[in-house]
Amino acid sequence: MQWLETFPGVTWQQRWNTSPASTRPGNDWARLAPGWIGTAAGPSQRQALSGGLLSLICADVVRPALPWLLSRASANMTSLRIGLIPARDLEGFAQLEAMIESATWSSKVGRHALHSLVKIVAAKGGTLADITVGDAVEYLAALKAANKAANVKARGNTLFYAWLRELGTLPAEAPSSLRYLANTSGQVSMEQLVDRFGVRCRPVRDLLVDYLKERQPGLDYTSLNNLSRHLASNFWGDLEQHHLGIDSLHLAPEVSAAWKQRCRTRIERRRQPDGEVREVVTGRANVASIMISVRAFYLDIGQWAIDEPARWGPWAVPSPIKDADVAVVKDNKRRKARMDHRTRERLPALPAVARAASSCLHAAKARLQALMDTRPGGQFAFAGDTFMRAAKDGTTWAVNIATGRRVDLALAESRAFWAWAMVEFLQHTGVRIEEMLEASHHSLIQYRLPTTGEIVPLLQIAPSRTDEERVILVSPELADVLSAIIARIRDPRTGAVPYVSSYDMAEKTWNPQMPLLFQWCRSGESSRLSPKLLREALQEVLASTNLTDSAGRPLDFSPHDFRRIFITDAIRSGLPPHIAQVIAGHTSINTTMGYNAIYPGEAIEAHRAFIARRRTLRPSEEYRTPTNEEWVAFLGHFERRKLSIGICARAFGTPCIHEHACIRCSMLRPDPDQRHRLVEIRDNLIARITEAEQEGWLGEIEGLQVSLASAEEKLIQLDAEQVRQRQVIDLGMPHFSQIATRISTARGSSN
Repeated sequence: MQWLETFPGVTWQQRWNTSPASTRPGNDWARLAPGWIGTAAGPSQRQALSGGLLSLICADVVRPALPWLLSRASANMTSLRIGLIPARDLEGFAQLEAMIESATWSSKVGRHALHSLVKIVAAKGGTLADITVGDAVEYLAALKAANKAANVKARGNTLFYAWLRELGTLPAEAPSSLRYLANTSGQVSMEQLVDRFGVRCRPVRDLLVDYLKERQPGLDYTSLNNLSRHLASNFWGDLEQHHLGIDSLHLAPEVSAAWKQRCRTRIERRRQPDGEVREVVTGRANVASIMISVRAFYLDIGQWAIDEPARWGPWAVPSPIKDADVAVVKDNKRRKARMDHRTRERLPALPAVARAASSCLHAAKARLQALMDTRPGGQFAFAGDTFMRAAKDGTTWAVNIATGRRVDLALAESRAFWAWAMVEFLQHTGVRIEEMLEASHHSLIQYRLPTTGEIVPLLQIAPSRTDEERVILVSPELADVLSAIIARIRDPRTGAVPYVSSYDMAEKTWNPQMPLLFQWCRSGESSRLSPKLLREALQEVLASTNLTDSAGRPLDFSPHDFRRIFITDAIRSGLPPHIAQVIAGHTSINTTMGYNAIYPGEAIEAHRAFIARRRTLRPSEEYRTPTNEEWVAFLGHFERRKLSIGICARAFGTPCIHEHACIRCSMLRPDPDQRHRLVEIRDNLIARITEAEQEGWLGEIEGLQVSLASAEEKLIQLDAEQVRQRQVIDLGMPHFSQIATRISTARGSSN
């Protein structure tokens, strides 16, 4: 303090700001302080000087800047935490510790989050309750700059903000998370959408902005974003690049022809096998959408000029895009052929992909368990590879000794689990990936059939592209997946599914907090899984299958491939197309049939059968919205399949192909409560076989033995099912009646 008095300023903070210590990194201060202070401090004692400065910071006499605090060594930050918490906000930090899980609080990311809060309090003053969103954003910016200067890539930097949200000190309108701060720009104005492409002609730029504002009420943000790109970049930006000084929409024939030719191609930068990057001219896939957007632009202006001639009349000129330019019939046929070929290649490979996803998950779990059973710094072998566990306790990193590759086995197990969950969820529901990511714990409901009282689990699909809500029956296989997901994401302290926020990257908006199913704990903070991570995890599964396409290339799967396969398989199995349309959530039956990839050989037989069936049973009513009676009949199928010893699992609308020989049928799902009946049938078959052998009825022995083998197989299936059911997890699904009650109450209150 004597040394600080030698610098100008009224307060100690002003003197600190003008001293050389404030501009020196934290470690340099401790090393150079004795030289700065000279004889005023007596003997050179670095530790004593650091302790003195620590006392001034804890007492809020001096507030170092965030870059200075971020340059301090971790040992010094521990000393600052120990001294600052009781001096500034002992009660607030104690309350925070009580709210956080002990494992997260004591983990590495937990210590980093705690140190982040300590640094903000030290730099800004006050307590935890005084930290604002601006303080958190400023800290992240300073941390990013410090990490960039030190060439350090850190994770879990935003956990401290999640703790503040849980503590309840931030206002209600504060952002839900700062994790995606760099990517969550939000919706921008029409002026910003156009200006990002650098349109030089100011009148045309203003026209494009005005046009987008007129179209804005009838379009979503994604469509506006694409429309602005088509008009301002692909159309007018290209014209300004090749025709300097152009300022009119009235294009000469040679100008429009040259633009159309350039629009049909684009330049790609591709890396060659030798590592060299070359520019390759390829065909543009979305040329039709660009042409349609430009043609609509001209036609809209011409139409609006009739109603508002002063505003739009000067720009009303003939459209350079003719009808032939927007003819998409051939393009649609080619796209349909490509989609069908892709679906036909992947439909037979789907079981192999599902098995590979399950195998990868089991292997990842076993490898992680082997690491947890090994002491830190020890070695363990798995699947022919030898790994060395990290020496530091509490980490899940391991090094492959043969390759030297360092792997986080807990992260690898998590990626394998979510890849398996995505494959199973998509193949049993046929939903879009955005609908899957929006599925929450609230989406699981129960419906009781009014006639039999049987409870049918349903999965409620939130509105996506069509803005129409729908429900899907939950099969036993899908129920297993959902139970595994819920058991994984539940909070170990409360047993509840955490509420997380999700950012819609297409619409650039934050969705309300929901107990989403596809979430994971990343660096101590729960967040929604990103589509990019799921696609990468799926590719890791596919890499282990060694599947190839017709050209010999590795077979790739996209999440939308599962939707096409689901619809194709459902219609091929006999599900009426208009029922498949409802399940898929399509507004048009043509869209559903466009997803259906029928094989050529099957198309002929199916067409002949369709003509005969249409003449007799369904004249002119094949493709329509199902009536209430048809929907009741569809649900009634699940009532009529009940048998004395179980449930028949045959597809809707199909007859019994085994002549009601249920004991031999693979479609029979035996009921555990009817096990005694199966035992009686088995014992009776054994007695009849013995009698037939004694009487010499050789013609009956073979048939009785087949029935006996089937009965024993059903008993084995029941025993295995009982073992699995011991591990069933309560999903906590609300009943359908509870939801209906809430809806009716809301209507009543509004009246």
